[in-house]
Amino acid sequence: MSTTHAAPDRESLRDLAVRVAAEAGDLAAGGQAGITVLDTKSSPTDVVTRMDRATEDLIRARLLAVRPDDAVLGEEGGGEEGTSGVRWIVDPIDGTVNYLYGSPDWGVAVAAEVDGVVVASAVNVPARGEMFEAVLGGGSRRNGEPLQAPPAVPLELALVATGFGYFAERRIQQAKVLLEVVPHIRDIRRGGSAAVDLTGLATGRCNAYYERGLHAWDWSAPGLVASEAGIRVGGPGGGPPGNDLVIAGRPELYDALDALLAPLGADTDG
Repeated sequence: MSTTHAAPDRESLRDLAVRVAAEAGDLAAGGQAGITVLDTKSSPTDVVTRMDRATEDLIRARLLAVRPDDAVLGEEGGGEEGTSGVRWIVDPIDGTVNYLYGSPDWGVAVAAEVDGVVVASAVNVPARGEMFEAVLGGGSRRNGEPLQAPPAVPLELALVATGFGYFAERRIQQAKVLLEVVPHIRDIRRGGSAAVDLTGLATGRCNAYYERGLHAWDWSAPGLVASEAGIRVGGPGGGPPGNDLVIAGRPELYDALDALLAPLGADTDG
C-alpha cells in the first residue's frame, strides 16, 4: 500500500540528494581503477561500465528507502512509476568515457523534480573534491559556499564548452558547426561531462556552453546549480533545454551564442 506524503520540502530533497550523491561518488571513485567496458548503448563509443550500473542501483536503493513512493528516472535503468509527485532524475556517472580513461572530469548527478519542475539537486565531482548543491529559489553552493557566476563577457571573449555525440554523422555536423563558432569566441573546451561543464559555468571555469544530444539526466541536476548561480540554461530561441540543443550562459551571452548558433544547424544532424 502506498504511503501518503506531505508536500515535499525542497531543502530536505536537496539534503537527500547530497547524501546519496556523496555515497554514490565514493562507490564510483573506489571502483575507477582498472575499470573496463561492460557494454555499449547507442553506438560502440557509447559505453557503460559495471560501475555505472552498480552506482545507479545504490542511488535508487537509497532514494526509495527514504521516499518509497517517488519515481526514479536513471540513465542506465529507465524509470519506475511513483505516486508522490516527486521524480528523481539520476546520472550515476556522467562522463563515463572520462571515467574509463582515468580522467577526473566525471560526476554523479541527482535531481529532484516536483510536478515537472526541478527543485533540488546535487552534483558530486569526487576526483575534484567538489560537491555542488542547489534549491530552486534558494541558490546554489559548492562545498557549502554560495556560488555566483561571473558577469557576462562579450561573445568574442567567451570560453565556450561543448561536447560531441556518439554517432559519426552527428559528430561530422557538430564539427562543421564548431568551425563556424571558433572564429567568433575566445576558445573552445571539450571536457566530456555535461555535469562538469554546467557546474563549471557557476564557478567561472568557462563562460558559456552548448551541446546537442543531451538527455534530462545530463542537464537536470547541474542545470539547476548553474541557473541558481545566475546562468540561463535553455534551448534554441530561449526555449527549454532539450535533446536537440542545450545552451547555457549569462543571459546576455546566452542570447549572443544562441544567435550565432541559429543559422548553423547546431540543433540538427545536418
